[in-house]
Amino acid sequence: MKFFASWLATAVAAAVAVALIPGMVPTGDQIPSILLFSLSIALVNASIRPIMQVVSLPITVLTLGIFYFVVNALAINVASWLSINIFNVGVYVVDFWAALWGSIVISIVSSIVNGIMGVEQ
Repeated sequence: MKFFASWLATAVAAAVAVALIPGMVPTGDQIPSILLFSLSIALVNASIRPIMQVVSLPITVLTLGIFYFVVNALAINVASWLSINIFNVGVYVVDFWAALWGSIVISIVSSIVNGIMGVEQ
């Protein structure tokens, strides 16, 4: 149940990011694209992102946590690639800056939605 609530919060956050960031473009129908993109984000967050965080830990410490935004942007790019190439529908992220701003928006909105729904991260 917690996974579905978190996935719903991520889907809402991804929809807000697609609406606000001009460099994030859904491919195909908008609702399935955003749902599968948010599923890809959940898969990346569960599998690849922890490895990226551990590998980048020295740089993150040296930059006082700023490099963590780069890790999040790379995770968004990987999720975009996965959703488009595996599911044949998803959200295309144009460049690094779109991924960076998208990761910030998704992080903030999903935190708010999770807080409203009472889901602990």
